[in-house]
Amino acid sequence: MTDPKGPMPEPPNLRFLRRLVTVLTAVMIGGLLVIVGLLVIRFSQPPAVVPDGITLPAGLTAEAFTLTPDWYAVVTEGGSRILIFSRRSGALLQTVEVESAP
Repeated sequence: MTDPKGPMPEPPNLRFLRRLVTVLTAVMIGGLLVIVGLLVIRFSQPPAVVPDGITLPAGLTAEAFTLTPDWYAVVTEGGSRILIFSRRSGALLQTVEVESAP
């Protein structure tokens, strides 16, 4: 009869399960690190107010951007002027001067 207090050999399926759990843990930690890294990279960049490809007249800085199916509007620095452009041609359609309330 064998000694019941001695070490028992590990069954092969238990060894496989242990390795599988270890690999899964490593993959999950790696994925979490990748997600955190991507968030840090994404939020460390300054947000673009106006999409690439839209050029504003010289000396104007965009503060806000609005998009519709037919046109887009750019609010300039200080909110004193709104420029409305055609989405198809990119041409300036209208300029709206905004006056501050007294």
